[in-house]
Amino acid sequence: MAAVSSSSAAVVLIRLLPPRRRRLRCRGRNEMLLIAAFVPLALWILLLLWRDVCRKSRGQKRSFFSLLHQYMFQRYVSLLSLRQRRRLEYSTKNVQHLQDRILQHRIHRDRSTEYGKLYRFSEVTDRLSFCSVHPLTQYGHYTDYIQRIGKGEENILISGRPSALTVTSGTSGAPALLLCVQAAMNDLHQGFGACFDAKINAYPQTRNLQRTAKFFYPPVWRTSESGIPIGPYSVSPVASKYMSSSYSTPAAGYEITSEAEAQYVHLLFALKDRSLGILEASFASVLYYAFALMQHQWEQLVEDIRCGRFNPSLTVADDLRLRLNAQLKPDPQRASELAAEFASGFRGIARRVWPHLNLVLVVDSGANELYGSNLQHFYCEGVPTYSPVYAAAEGLIGVNLWPERSERYYLLCPQSMFYEFIPVNLCEEEQPPTLFMEEVKENELYELVVTNASGLYRYRMGDIVKVVTFHNQCPVIEFQYRQSQTLNVRGERITEAAFLRTLLHAVKLWPGTVLHDYCCVESRLLGSCCGGSDLHYEVFVEIGGVRNLSEDQRYRLDQCLQEDSAVYQSFRRKGSIGPVRVHIVALGSFKELTDFIVAHSGISHNQFQMPRVLKKKEFLDFIQRKVIS
Repeated sequence: MAAVSSSSAAVVLIRLLPPRRRRLRCRGRNEMLLIAAFVPLALWILLLLWRDVCRKSRGQKRSFFSLLHQYMFQRYVSLLSLRQRRRLEYSTKNVQHLQDRILQHRIHRDRSTEYGKLYRFSEVTDRLSFCSVHPLTQYGHYTDYIQRIGKGEENILISGRPSALTVTSGTSGAPALLLCVQAAMNDLHQGFGACFDAKINAYPQTRNLQRTAKFFYPPVWRTSESGIPIGPYSVSPVASKYMSSSYSTPAAGYEITSEAEAQYVHLLFALKDRSLGILEASFASVLYYAFALMQHQWEQLVEDIRCGRFNPSLTVADDLRLRLNAQLKPDPQRASELAAEFASGFRGIARRVWPHLNLVLVVDSGANELYGSNLQHFYCEGVPTYSPVYAAAEGLIGVNLWPERSERYYLLCPQSMFYEFIPVNLCEEEQPPTLFMEEVKENELYELVVTNASGLYRYRMGDIVKVVTFHNQCPVIEFQYRQSQTLNVRGERITEAAFLRTLLHAVKLWPGTVLHDYCCVESRLLGSCCGGSDLHYEVFVEIGGVRNLSEDQRYRLDQCLQEDSAVYQSFRRKGSIGPVRVHIVALGSFKELTDFIVAHSGISHNQFQMPRVLKKKEFLDFIQRKVIS
């Protein structure tokens, strides 16, 4: 008798069953066959997933679950950022229509507010009629409205309740409060999404499952009289628990409110991770000061890694210390490796202690240009830098879609703001005519004017930008300078960008000198202490490589200013402007000045930008006390 297979026997038995039971048995058999086919497929997919995770892990000593968590989050963000990038690209193809729609939406939303009735928003039919009924404004125009909203009054400037009152950085003057609505935060997130897509396309290695050392210091939030949160316009790394697996610092590190202790913790956990992939901070200054701390305290950091502990001499809450120490284990091998690299010097130290480092992610334009340059040419030598966004307390302004370029070009985001532009030669006028996005010209300078989602209308930001090109129909700009940061004692108007170029030129004439930091003041701020009647500039520099400068070397700066500015040279020859006076301050003075300004301004270290032209006497007095020559 021929052998009968089990499957054939099953078919025979099924045929002998009653029809109803036969149908149920057939359905069960089909389900079993489907499961049998699905299991190998699922195992094959899991195998591919496991191989991809392992390939991107760069040999890290992390649990597979932790790597998988980061892998899935990264894939989700990649898909989301691709969608946001496409949305941004689409918005640049019909700029005039989109700008009209954005403006009409905001005017219609707030037409019934006290402010909307005052400026006849109900009569606005297009952007031309809007410009005819509403003047150009500056911050003083909104002070009373914002104070009333902070006290709890509603329907004043915007139709709803703001989600927060944001604190400006104070770089262009005293820190001020602005309204912030959720739509503005959504714009910021979408901008970062587009930048994420640009980053992974320009630097595919950032797709690896390496952790990021994010230097972030939690701001101290407070509330207004009516309970509205008051704080900076920023996104916390622990805002989402899904992001935690991407950072080298554990969640407890982002709960430390003291900048000095938090900075140490970020460095400690970053150095512990040999496979680190990205260094990230809001501004280049934040990362620059972190490297300066590393250079100063590397021995203690190495000892903590060797012993698997958090420095016991630092003041941190007991529960946070306990949670941080739980994440540390003695690692004498890594400690010895770090000690050898530190002993060899700090030029190019980033790539030496993190051999798989792919990118430095910081904003390094404007006031941060010098810090960015010092990072690129010293600590982070050989590591590319990406400056992703141009943003302020007023909202998202532009995104950098060209990470690999050395120039910092930002595409204006037409869905975020309604933009107007004042030609730079008309900036001194109180109510100059403005141009729209499609009317600006390449290689021309303009002052930015914005109408944002949070109740600012035709607001003069004071930022001067250059239109370098167009992306589809949308201007691409390069930040030039802030009007408030201009040296001007006789009408010569030397911008911060122009002064920095001249200063760097002069430093090249000081053999062996490295410029770490600087600031200026106009002599009128000195009052009776200026030591002469001629108006002039006082320049404070923090330098390395030399101990002192001769009087001839200091005078080189004045000569360079005369070479670079014909107007300045004319005033110098007439004797109506005196020579520049250069003062050398002790090493570390500008970090102390940063801490002093932050403490007295109520802002966060994450948002601070060093004012290159000091306007307050107390800040001048502080830096004068640091002069050593």
